Amino acid sequence: MNAVWRRRVQWLWREWVKPLLAVAIVLGSFRSAIADWNDVPSSSMRPTILPGDRVFVNKAAYDLRIPFTAWRITVWGQPARGDIVVLDSPHDGKRLVKRVIGLPGDRVEMHDHRLVVNGQPADYRLEGSPEPGVRQVRETLGGHSHAILASPSRPSMPSFAPTTVPEGSYMVMGDNRDNSFDSRWFGFVTRERIFGEVTAVVVSLDIEHHFRPRWGRFFSPLH
Repeated sequence: MNAVWRRRVQWLWREWVKPLLAVAIVLGSFRSAIADWNDVPSSSMRPTILPGDRVFVNKAAYDLRIPFTAWRITVWGQPARGDIVVLDSPHDGKRLVKRVIGLPGDRVEMHDHRLVVNGQPADYRLEGSPEPGVRQVRETLGGHSHAILASPSRPSMPSFAPTTVPEGSYMVMGDNRDNSFDSRWFGFVTRERIFGEVTAVVVSLDIEHHFRPRWGRFFSPLH
């Protein structure tokens, strides 16, 4: 009986467990070091990223890391201003999606929702009001343009004094400026905490309407 049981266990290991384990290791290594997808449950990146979006993360955008670690094998780039990145929060280690606003050495300030970087004010153009008390504005700075939301009726740190981004660190903010926990609250983000660039929406489900698919957002690039 024991011999029969051992043969069954060996067959199960050889035919099922070992191949599945190999696939899991390969897929896990790929998702850890090359590419991954993240669900976005919050509205901090509206209108660019909506709650219910599943976004594609290029983890090899800036460097190559040993799978399942933060150790970098090689570096071939750095986050640029305007990039949407995935990072570990300096506050509690949670995985966040934010936009890079300030690069190492930049001097950044904000006055009534208006950014100034290295003495250059951003340009703003009103695009509409998606809901009462909320303005959608096109923000352009240094040749990069993207939409943001501002809520003048309930502002959340719409201004801050000039501050210089330390070497090896970045300032990040959400596009939903008055509903985002970002560098204004938890400070600068070191390069080691940035794990990749968000480049596209893969799948989008409207969580407020019974997870109805937003077909127009499927496989749409992000800027």
